[in-house]
Amino acid sequence: MNDSVSAALQAYGQTAYFEALKLAFALACAERVRHLLEDEGVLRCLDTLGEYVAGRADRCTLDSAASEASALANRHQGSRSLDGVGHAAVSASYAVANALAGRAVQAADYAAYAAVYGSGGYGAVCDADSFLPERAWQLSQLQRIAEKFALQ
Repeated sequence: MNDSVSAALQAYGQTAYFEALKLAFALACAERVRHLLEDEGVLRCLDTLGEYVAGRADRCTLDSAASEASALANRHQGSRSLDGVGHAAVSASYAVANALAGRAVQAADYAAYAAVYGSGGYGAVCDADSFLPERAWQLSQLQRIAEKFALQ
């Protein structure tokens, strides 16, 4: 679990824009691993989240995409590869599903796993430091997005 992102998000918990911030941050994390997604349906769901965050889709559309993304992630077959690289698509799919559900910390966690799996897999299992660059990027993105909302 990403305690630093969780703590940073909690700091914004009393703001009027907290829900929008969580969705925008979760979208950024999922978009970062978009290239690892294999299922066109999951890609469409991610696009729906982008449309919602941009104000071009309604809540009903978002909720429908969230249900679809969850179902798609849960039935992803994964990989028969022993090195874990093929599991990047599974983790990326779960990042999208969690992002659409508004679970920003979980979306960030799955996106980080996808990024590490996608770069070779070993680090996701054996080297906690392999997550440091991704966690740093996530914190900087969260701060950037929060500053944008605060200025509105």
